[in-house]
Amino acid sequence: MGPRSLSTGGETGLQAASRLFPARGAQIEALLERDENFRVMCDDLAAAGQALAAVEQLPETVRTARRLEYQELIADLAAEIEGALDRANIFPISRTPKH
Repeated sequence: MGPRSLSTGGETGLQAASRLFPARGAQIEALLERDENFRVMCDDLAAAGQALAAVEQLPETVRTARRLEYQELIADLAAEIEGALDRANIFPISRTPKH
């Protein structure tokens, strides 16, 4: 399933990622506990969502450009988070060497 739209307003990284990928909430929580890089990505996602919400307060001359920048950042972070979740489901199978 693809990402959903991000709601803003003081969300944590967990909340932001879970809002985008609601079916993967338990997996997000587990990965947040063990992977610092994943935690940073989710926190960045929450911050980008908050910044996107604040764009409406900017002068009209820069509002559209900033909105596009934050939307692109959110899409990029969502793709990175989804990739990390997909990779977390992959368990390498070691083969016994043939002699």
